[in-house]
Amino acid sequence: MSPLEAAAALALLAAAAGLGLYWRWARLRQVSRDRLLDGTPDAATPAAADTFPTRRRWVPLLAGLALAGGLILFTRLGPLFPATFGVIVVLLGLRLEAWWAGGRRLLIESQLADALDLMIGTLRAGASVMVALDAAARESRDPLRPQLEEVIGRIRYGDDPRSVLRAMERRVPLETFRLFGAALAVHWEVGGSLAPILATVGRTVRDRIELSRRIDAVTSQARLSIAAVLGVTYFLGLAVWRNDPARMETFLGTTIGQWLVALMLLLQAAGIAWASVLTRMRGT
Repeated sequence: MSPLEAAAALALLAAAAGLGLYWRWARLRQVSRDRLLDGTPDAATPAAADTFPTRRRWVPLLAGLALAGGLILFTRLGPLFPATFGVIVVLLGLRLEAWWAGGRRLLIESQLADALDLMIGTLRAGASVMVALDAAARESRDPLRPQLEEVIGRIRYGDDPRSVLRAMERRVPLETFRLFGAALAVHWEVGGSLAPILATVGRTVRDRIELSRRIDAVTSQARLSIAAVLGVTYFLGLAVWRNDPARMETFLGTTIGQWLVALMLLLQAAGIAWASVLTRMRGT
């Protein structure tokens, strides 16, 4: 193995180790944040293991390592391009995983808004809070239904309602669920009319959903522009290859050419990931 190949292999290992350490740091940070927000975590509910949605950041990491290893073992490419493709798969895979998690959060928030409307109507008809929660749980679907059933079941078994609601806020660490849990906790603490408070919470949830969709609509043009620029780049590369393949092969056969192409691919992947982070709402 040449010194260049050894350096590329070490860079791949360093990137994989860095991603693993970042994932562990992010998980420990989330655990610490949950404990600071709630004081002492509830022993019956893990602080971060069962949060919604379940994150699978290790899947892109494994996919990138598998792709890089497969290209090194079964192709004639040196370790530079397999390492580059592996890092690109990890970066894009992490963004796809975050996009999937954002969709799940938007789904449960939409279901929460509908459940609040149902609870408000039930409360105004003269029913109790538990009856309203039970009606909302029966009419809801996954992923909201298991969360409401957990709250109802633990309260009926005799647990403190405030502790149960704090556990729900840890399981679903979204600002809308914190607001919903705070409204119910205040009602259990001091009493009063709950329907007007839930109506305000429901409007807040729907405003948040509408804002998220507006952000997606506004940034869609920028995302399409990024995709167009990337498409033009690859189209120009293909055109140069078709017009003068010998010169392109000579360029890719040099060390500086390979490093420039690998750097271009990495910068494109990093740019896509960074643009996605900039258009993400806080708490999603």
